[in-house]
Amino acid sequence: MTDTLLIALFAFLGAAAAGLLGAFALRLTRHRSLVVSLSIVAAVAVTAMLAGTLVVAWAMFLSPHDLTVVTTVVAMAAVVSLVTAMLLGRWVAARSRELTLAARSFGDGGTFAAPEAQATAELAALTRELAATSAKLDGSRARERALETSRRELVAWISHDLRTPLAGLRAMSEALEDGVAVDSPRYLRQIRTEVERMNDMVGDLFELSRIHAGSLALAPTRVSVYDLVGDALAGADPLAREHGVRLVGGRIEEVPVEVDGKEMSRVLGNLLINAIRRTPADGTVAVAAHRAPDGVVLSVTDGCGGIPEEDLPRVFDTGWRGSHARTPPAGAGLGLAIVRGIVEAHAGRAEVRNVTGGCCFEVTLPLG
Repeated sequence: MTDTLLIALFAFLGAAAAGLLGAFALRLTRHRSLVVSLSIVAAVAVTAMLAGTLVVAWAMFLSPHDLTVVTTVVAMAAVVSLVTAMLLGRWVAARSRELTLAARSFGDGGTFAAPEAQATAELAALTRELAATSAKLDGSRARERALETSRRELVAWISHDLRTPLAGLRAMSEALEDGVAVDSPRYLRQIRTEVERMNDMVGDLFELSRIHAGSLALAPTRVSVYDLVGDALAGADPLAREHGVRLVGGRIEEVPVEVDGKEMSRVLGNLLINAIRRTPADGTVAVAAHRAPDGVVLSVTDGCGGIPEEDLPRVFDTGWRGSHARTPPAGAGLGLAIVRGIVEAHAGRAEVRNVTGGCCFEVTLPLG
């Protein structure tokens, strides 16, 4: 029993000395290649066994021949271990370099392409995470490009829409100033109309800026959808009469919702104004409201003839005013963008789909 304990003690001392040297070497080479680290680990394992064996052999006073045999056997094991460690390290390092190059490509604005060669479980997991991150970055870049495009279109359209009334205001004011206006009251009425139009445009811009800045302050109260729709129909009725459009609100359930009444009135008003302007004379704009499994659905259906399928994803974008094949209506294309912003601020969603003869805008709000 005593001999066994002594052998274990001598073997531990030899192995511990080799382990300490290996730990020191790993610390010095911690920033080097993985091949170096794996080689050191293999060398430590073999050296620990060799050191323990030699210490025990010297303590047991083995013959020189036996000591040579033991040393040779351990040396051959060390060579095989080192070669195996170097091969493994080179394989892992090669997979790591391929992954680094692939990551660099999508970091520079490209798309991540996973290396085809097989890798370790850890590198495979890292590859999957990088692929998921690349997909998210692609989506973000696409949204950024779409947003930049809509911003440019908005600036161009607003510049055009402001330049036209300003030119008219300047001409009418000069005519009034020079005393050459034949019908002064008509000029004054027209000036007021243009000023109100520009005021509405500036108001829409201010509202949209608050939505984008996240500073839209809501004051939710419990109201009935029936009352909201009724007020919106009453406000849009004069415009509908002017355009010869019929407003229909027959299927409206009295469902309570927790919303900001002022902002939701603006949502319904924008949807109704958009529908009335898009619907030809003698057409119909229908408003409905019903309870659904995921909330309360408000819908406005017009007779615009439908929206091209390629334009449907852009309907709620800032500055969108329809395809270039049709004459765009008045306004800067902010109404539907404001609708989406207000609805999403209420934790709801706004959608559009084509129906027979027109399209249907749907607003889904959480139940009150």
